Order: sequence, then C-alpha cells, then structure tokens
Amino acid sequence: MSKFDRSIKIAPSILSADFANFGKECEAIEAQGCDWVHVDVMDGHFVPNITFGPQTCAAIRPHVKTVMDVHLMIAPVDPYIEAFAKAGADVITAHVEAGPHLDRTLQAIRAAGAKAGVALNPATPAESIEYVLDRIDLICVMTVNPGFGGQSFIQAMVPKVRRLREMIGDRPIHIEIDGGVTPETAPLVAAAGADVLVAGSAVFKGGSVSNPQVYGTNIKAIRDAAIAAMRAKAA
Repeated sequence: MSKFDRSIKIAPSILSADFANFGKECEAIEAQGCDWVHVDVMDGHFVPNITFGPQTCAAIRPHVKTVMDVHLMIAPVDPYIEAFAKAGADVITAHVEAGPHLDRTLQAIRAAGAKAGVALNPATPAESIEYVLDRIDLICVMTVNPGFGGQSFIQAMVPKVRRLREMIGDRPIHIEIDGGVTPETAPLVAAAGADVLVAGSAVFKGGSVSNPQVYGTNIKAIRDAAIAAMRAKAA
C-alpha cells in the first residue's frame, strides 16, 4: 500500500460485479479510476449470506493492481486470517463480534503481513475499539446491517464517524464507510471524517466490462460529491 493519506478513496465492492467475470471486472473498475477493490466475504453464519473464500481472492489477485481490501464477515475469524493473507489481501477487516479477543485478532492480521481493519456494525459503539486503536490501520463503519448489498444508508452512523475521527486523533487510521454509499450520502460521511468509501451497486449499476465507462462516471460522481463536502467543511 502507498503512503498514508486522507484523500478520498473509492473502493467498489465486487459483490455487485459480474461473478462470472471477476478478473475483467477488477481490471475495468481500476481502469475507470477506483482506488481500492473491496471484497466482501460472508459465511452464512455471522451474516445471512454466503459469498466467497480465499481461493476467489487468490484468483483475482493478479487482476488487482491497487489495494485488495478484504472484509471478513465471518465467525470465528481467527482461523482464516492466514489463508486470506496468503491469498494476497492488503487489508483484512474483522468485526468486533467475530471472535472473543479482538486485540489478538488484530495482532494476528498484522503478523500475517496485512493491514488490520476492524468493522463496527450499526449497533456496535465507537467505544468498543477505544483500547485497541494502536493495533488498527482501518475502521470500517457499517452504514447498513451486514449481509446483503443494495440496502439503504443508516443516517445515525454519521455522528459515529465524527466520534471515531475524534478518537483517532493524529493516528494513521483510515475510516471506511460500507453500505448505501451514493453521491447523496458520500458527502455526509466525508464531512464527518471518512476517507475510504465502499460502493457496490452505486458503482456497477448500468455498466459492464463491455461498457466500463459507466463505472468511471459513477466513481467520479461519488468522489466529486465527497471532495466537495470536505472542501466546504474546510472553508
């Protein structure tokens, strides 16, 4: 990963991509200007859906030139950290509730060679990670309940983002938003302090590997809306 910065980064979720065309989809969104590629891993147990595992990550890794951002919505999470790291994950994010010892989980992710992320469900308070901040490289704020794409943004998460930004201080920790990100909601979280925006249907809707320009238009719309909000706040 490149040097830490708080510029807006768009991370399309391949959960909304064409599953039969993952490699080309990853190449298409990168060519159209995305910053990270977000991989949603679900187990049908921790969340009510099943997606893919380490083998899929390993298969698409050669097609991802930016950052592979792997979000593990699985429990228990610890036994699978090494497999996803070996599959090429640059960032591995686990949920607060996915194991009994969050500090140990974060240490294991870093020991495996990845950046350590922690995800907060809508009902999970910001204070749940207060004492592990120095183990964290990224905080993923779920602005929908995890498990499915295409859900509506939960407005009550905006003050949580603001609170987390205060807690972080000058630590080099990204704040990522996952769920319901659109050009309308991106400004709310960007102004509150988020810098990584995960978007699924808002990026992939209307486009395809044979018509990838739509991806670029959608990515630009989200980025421009977020940057405008940040500039307005700074003014």
